[in-house]
Amino acid sequence: MQTDIDPRSLIGRKAFDRQGAKIGTVDEVYLDDATGVPEWAAVRTGLFTRDAFVPLEPSEFVDGALLIPFDRALIKDAPDFGVGRHLSPEQELQLYRHYGLDSAPSAGPVAPDRDFGRLAGQEE
Repeated sequence: MQTDIDPRSLIGRKAFDRQGAKIGTVDEVYLDDATGVPEWAAVRTGLFTRDAFVPLEPSEFVDGALLIPFDRALIKDAPDFGVGRHLSPEQELQLYRHYGLDSAPSAGPVAPDRDFGRLAGQEE
């Protein structure tokens, strides 16, 4: 994903799968605590459904929307860790495996103390 985008600008944006089908709306963005780089987005998949975590790399932000290069079914089947708290290293690894990605894009294997904090859509 483009690195010059403010992660807050993703909050509230529509998210689409690789076929262009709408998945939902970006609810939260999760940053790597060590680097501050946006790593994950929680996408609200419907009014009465949960948020699905999606990797921001290799996703793209195009014309005001988040384009996620995975099928809608895979995204909706992502592990459910709830939102509003940090992702543990184990949870992050589960998500990478779910999407068939080896590990964090540029950071290599996840260190045991690596943690992912959230950037909520509202001021705390």
